[in-house]
Amino acid sequence: MSLTGTQGQNVIAISTSDSPDMAHLGLSASHLQEAVADFAIYLLASGASLSYGGDLRRRGFTELLFDLVMRYRQQEETGVRVTDYLAWPVHIGIAADDLHEHNANLVEFARLVLIGQDGGRMSMEDRQALASREPTDDEWSAGLTSMRQVMRRETTSRIALGGRVEGYKGAMPGIAEESLLSLRAGQPLFLIGGFGGCTRDIAETVGLVDAWSGNSRTWCGREWFEPYEPEDLHNGLSTEENRVLASTPHIDQAVSLVMMGLHRLGNGITAT
Repeated sequence: MSLTGTQGQNVIAISTSDSPDMAHLGLSASHLQEAVADFAIYLLASGASLSYGGDLRRRGFTELLFDLVMRYRQQEETGVRVTDYLAWPVHIGIAADDLHEHNANLVEFARLVLIGQDGGRMSMEDRQALASREPTDDEWSAGLTSMRQVMRRETTSRIALGGRVEGYKGAMPGIAEESLLSLRAGQPLFLIGGFGGCTRDIAETVGLVDAWSGNSRTWCGREWFEPYEPEDLHNGLSTEENRVLASTPHIDQAVSLVMMGLHRLGNGITAT
């Protein structure tokens, strides 16, 4: 399986959000951000581009990725290196002028992709013609799913780590829906379970790690992962290597395994 996307570019989706298990693991939110930063640095240095479906909150993962890609801007001749997909219910709640200003500040190294209410791409000009408002619950559910479907089609593989399982918006936890879309499409999926959360739950459900003692956590959609097995990850790693990836607390080991899997898939990335 080749990971080469449009125009020969490897586009790696990063699925992450705060994990409810960080304190239990002796970790803090900063550890998860550092892990995302490490993955981003290695992937950018390898020539890959990154995609994330998020928002524009201060000190969030989108801001982290935009800051990181600035380090590589001088090394690039042309091309966008980070794409942030904004679902309809996310951007309709933001003032159009603020969206336009933020997009203008990205210059040539990153971009925002706005997903319209119909599930297709929406231009910044069309968005500016609309008044901002609070989205409904139905718009949250449909809008997030539409954004994730677009993102899945426009990326070549996915890395998942952490992930909330309560207090989410949409049909199911975000990392669950994004991972399920990847599995259904046969898209390479890497499950980094060392930060707990939704990602570890998925790894447990597909048979990569044993259940934590006393953990009988359920969330909407978890049962949909039950038919899948480690071989369905299609990520270039053996079952044993995926077991290590799903359980290791060491981010350098996780990065090395992901880079090795991408290298084996034949996308031009050098294993570390």
